[in-house]
Amino acid sequence: MRSHSHTTAAPRAGVTRRTMIAGGVSVAVATLLDSPARAVQAGGAAPLRVMSFNIRYGTANDGENHWDRRKAFLVDVLRSEAPDILGVQEALHPQLAYILEALPGYAMVGVGRDDGVRAGEYASILYRTAAVSVSRSDTFWFSDTPERVASKSWGNSITRICTWAQCTLPDGRPFYVYNVHLDHQSQPSRERSVGLLRARIDARDPKAPVLVTGDFNAGESNPAVTAMREGGLLRDTFREKHPSATPVGTFTGFKHGQVGGEKIDYVFATQEWQVVDAAIVRTARDNRYPSDHFPVTATVRL
Repeated sequence: MRSHSHTTAAPRAGVTRRTMIAGGVSVAVATLLDSPARAVQAGGAAPLRVMSFNIRYGTANDGENHWDRRKAFLVDVLRSEAPDILGVQEALHPQLAYILEALPGYAMVGVGRDDGVRAGEYASILYRTAAVSVSRSDTFWFSDTPERVASKSWGNSITRICTWAQCTLPDGRPFYVYNVHLDHQSQPSRERSVGLLRARIDARDPKAPVLVTGDFNAGESNPAVTAMREGGLLRDTFREKHPSATPVGTFTGFKHGQVGGEKIDYVFATQEWQVVDAAIVRTARDNRYPSDHFPVTATVRL
């Protein structure tokens, strides 16, 4: 098993969060409590708050939207949304270090895709240690040689990875989280990557419930995304709660008010999960967004 970076900090106090769906409409305000209280409140089955967020890599030449100018805002959004599980894409090591320092109570698994340690972008999974524990994790590369670090072979010029974790709820029930960032140019790479991902999910042991977070760089009708839903094992949590919602664009290019286009960011869940809520979070500040993608969230319960 590849060694992963685990970073932990002290548990934090409860916070409030605001959930928003298409068009920026506020649909829920809730308080995140410690795990025992949440379990009692939910009748013994604590819900999990899950988020997928492409945070835009920190060295990009984004001018007024450079990481240094938006990182505090991004952390504020994370603090407000308070995910128990956070799958990030385009994250560099210094960005992850900043987030973990700013948000006590979280730990992380993941490696840089360029060397299997710290170099290059991560597809890390961050998790709140009061709500979830991780027993094992690893990363594989989307290629014909998925265990070979930095490998690529399906027409993608950029290395693409999946980081996964076997997690456990406080009541001892296991589940898996897979976090991905598919290629932005090569459709064959996207489709073959989903094929490999589905094969790894099918081969999981034990056959526990699954959550998949990711930037798929593909809309809902793209074959790479429809393949995720084939056979009924996985469903898109957003469409489970909002089957006809529009607009649903999740890529903005930092353009304020850009909500059209395709939904390319997802939280998928197997049938064991009850989808309590799901949202596209369009929080803005001074007509700016914390990233060039909107984060997507789901509240689920076994």
